[in-house]
Amino acid sequence: MPSSALPRGVQAVLVTSGQLRQLDPLLQVPPLLLTNTLIAAFSRASLPRLAFPLLRHILCCAHPLRPDGFTFPPLIRACPGHASAAQLHACALRLGLLHPSVFASASLVHAYLRFGRVSEAYRVFDEMPDRDLPAWNAMLCGLCRNARAGEAVGLFGRMVGEGVAGDAVTISSVLPMCVLLGDRALALAMHVYAVKRGMDKELFVCNALIDVYGKLGMLEDARGVFDGMECRDLVTWNSIISGHEQGGQVAAAVKMFRGMMDSGISPDVLTLVSLASAVAQCGDAYRGRSVHCYVMRRGWDVGDIIAGNSIVDMYAKLSKIEAAQRMFDIMPVRDAVSWNTLITGYTQNGLANEAIETYGHMQKDEGLRAVQGTIVSVLPAYSHLGALQQGMRMHALSVKTGLSLDVYVGTCLIDLYAKCGKLADAMLFFENMPRRSTGPWNAIMAGLGVHGHGAKALGIFSQMQQEGIKPDHVTFVSLLAACSHAGLVDQGRSFFDMMQITYGITPIAKHYACVVDMLGRAGQLDEAFDFIQSMSIKPDSAVWGALLGACRIHGNVEMGKVASQNLFELDPENVGYYVLMSNMYAKVGKWDGVDEVRSLVRRQNLQKTPGWSSIEVKRSVNVFYSGNQTEPHPQHDEIQAELRNLLAKMKTIGYVPDCSFVLQDVEEDEKEHILNNHSERLAIAFGIINTPSRTPLHIYKNLRVCGDCHNATKYISKITEREIIVRDSNRFHHFKDGHCSCGDFW
Repeated sequence: MPSSALPRGVQAVLVTSGQLRQLDPLLQVPPLLLTNTLIAAFSRASLPRLAFPLLRHILCCAHPLRPDGFTFPPLIRACPGHASAAQLHACALRLGLLHPSVFASASLVHAYLRFGRVSEAYRVFDEMPDRDLPAWNAMLCGLCRNARAGEAVGLFGRMVGEGVAGDAVTISSVLPMCVLLGDRALALAMHVYAVKRGMDKELFVCNALIDVYGKLGMLEDARGVFDGMECRDLVTWNSIISGHEQGGQVAAAVKMFRGMMDSGISPDVLTLVSLASAVAQCGDAYRGRSVHCYVMRRGWDVGDIIAGNSIVDMYAKLSKIEAAQRMFDIMPVRDAVSWNTLITGYTQNGLANEAIETYGHMQKDEGLRAVQGTIVSVLPAYSHLGALQQGMRMHALSVKTGLSLDVYVGTCLIDLYAKCGKLADAMLFFENMPRRSTGPWNAIMAGLGVHGHGAKALGIFSQMQQEGIKPDHVTFVSLLAACSHAGLVDQGRSFFDMMQITYGITPIAKHYACVVDMLGRAGQLDEAFDFIQSMSIKPDSAVWGALLGACRIHGNVEMGKVASQNLFELDPENVGYYVLMSNMYAKVGKWDGVDEVRSLVRRQNLQKTPGWSSIEVKRSVNVFYSGNQTEPHPQHDEIQAELRNLLAKMKTIGYVPDCSFVLQDVEEDEKEHILNNHSERLAIAFGIINTPSRTPLHIYKNLRVCGDCHNATKYISKITEREIIVRDSNRFHHFKDGHCSCGDFW
C-alpha cells in the first residue's frame, strides 16, 4: 500500500487502537509524527511508563529528533506527579518550545494545579506571551479545585479587564466559588455576566446557577432560572430538589420530585438521597417507606452504598432506629460513612450507649480507623453520658490523626468538655483553635449558658462581633438559652429583636421556645402565653413544653392544662408531657387529676422514661435508676448505709425533707425513703465511697433534678467538703460549701 493511500488520521487511529503492527512494514511514516501519535495514545490510555521512554528515545537516539509543539502537551497531561511535570517543564524550556506553544504552557498550568503547586502554575501562566481562553479556563479551574476562591474571583476580574470573553466553562468554574465565599452578590453578578454573554439559556450554565443559588439559600432565584429553562435534564432536577431540601423547604422538594416524575425523567441515586433527607425532615414515615421501596425495586439498597447510607440516615432521623439498623445489617458493603451514619443516628435518638457500642464494633469487626466523621459522631455520645475519660481518649486520637483543629471536631470537643463540667478546659480549647466559623462560638456560648454564666456568654458574643464573625440562627438559640438560664430577660428580648432587625434572621420554633422558657422561668407566665399567641408560626411541642415546664415550677395549674392539651394533640406519644402534668397535680395535692392523667397514659400504652444518673469512676461509667433497681448494684448495701449516714448528718444541721416532690399518695416515712433513693443521691453516695475524700464528683442526670435533691445536695457538699457538679436535663449545678451556682434558679 503506498503511503499516499494512508492518510495521517487513519495512521493515528491504527496506532491508538493498537493495530500498528498490521501496517505494511514498507510504509513510510515521519518518525516524529509516529512518536507524537504514540505518546498521545499512551497518554490517553494513562500509560505514562510507555510514553516517557519515547521522549528519551527521540532525544538520545543515533539520529536525534527535535520535539515540536505537539510532543509535550500529552506528556504533561500524563505526569504521575509534580516532579515529572517539573522535569518536562525544564526540558521544554531548554528546547525553546514552551513560549511558542500555548498548548504546552496551558498543559503545564493544568498539571501544576492538579498537584496543588499553585505558585508554579502562576509563574508559567504569567510568563505566557499570549494567553487564549483555554489557558485562562485552565488557571480558573485549577484554582477552584484547590479551593482558592478569592484568587479565582480575582483572576476572573483580571481576565475581564484584559478583554478576554469567557465561555460556559469560565462561568461554571467561578460560580462554585460564590458558595465557598458565601457571596450572594457575586452569584448575581455572574448571572448578569452570563446574560450579557448570551449563555443564560445554556443547559450547563443554568444547572450551575441553580446549584449555586440553592446552596446559598437563594431559592427564589434558583426557581426563576429553573422556570425559564426550555430544556431540563436529570442534573437540573437534582439541583433544584437538593436546593429546596438543603434550604429547609422540604415540602417543596417533595413536590419537585413529583414534577420530575411527571416530566418523564427517571431519578438516580442522588435524587433519592435528597428525597430521603427531605422526607426525614418532614417526619413523614409513610413516604419514608415509599422511598425505601423505590430504592429496593431498583436494587440500590444492596447495590449502591450511597443509597444504602441515605436510607439508614432517613430512618434514624425519623426515629426509626431499629429500621435503620436493619438496613445497615443487610448492606453487603459498608464504608466509614455507613458506620458514622448509624452512630450519629443512635446519638440523635438519645441512645448514647448503643452509639458507643457501634463505634466499638466498627473498630473491632471492620478494622476501620476513625476519620473526621467518626470522631464528630462519637463525641456527642460521650458528652451525653458525661463519659469524660472516654471523650479525652477520643481527643487524644484526634490529636494523633491531626484532626484536633478541624472546626467540626473542635466544636464537638468544646461541647464535650462543657457538658462534662470542665468549662475551663472548654474555654482553653476554644481560645486556642481557629474560630473563623460560627460553630466554636456557638458551642462555647451554649456551654457557658448551661453552667449559668449568662454574662460571660454575652461577652463572648460581643467578641464574636468584634472579630467579624456573622452570627447564624444557632448563635441566637445559644444566646437566648443562656439568657434563660441566667434570668437575663431584658437582654434576651433585645437579642430576639436584634436577630430579626440587624441580621435578618427569621425566628424558627427553637428561638420561640427559648423566649417562652426564659419568660416562664422568670415567672412571667402571662407574658409567655401572650408571646405564644403572637407567634408568626404555629407553636410546636417545644414551645408548649417550655410553657408547661414553667407552669409546673410556679404551680399554675390552669395555664398548665392549656399547655398540656396542646401538647397531647401535637405529640400524643411523648409520655414526658403526661408526667409533667401529673407531677403538677400531685404537687398541689389534686390526686384526682393525677389519676386522670395516669389513666390516659395506660390507655395509650405509654411507658414513662425512667430517671437515671451516671458517674464515671476509674474509667467506668456507673448508672443508677431511681427507686428499686432491676439488678441491685454490687455495692448496694454500702450505698444504702452511706445514704442513711448522710441523711442523719443533714438533719442535724437543718435539712427537712420536702415530701411534696414525692408523687405517690403514700405515708410520710415512705416518701422520705423514696426521696433518699433518687438516682442522683445513689450516684453521689457511690462516688463518696469510691473516691478519695474531697475529690470533686461529676453526676449526670437525664431528667430535671427535683427541688428536694437540689436542697439535699447543697447539704451534702457542706458535710463532705466536696464540690459536686450535677448536670441535669436543663443545666449544670455546681454545689460547694452548701451553695449552688444556679442561685436556686433553674
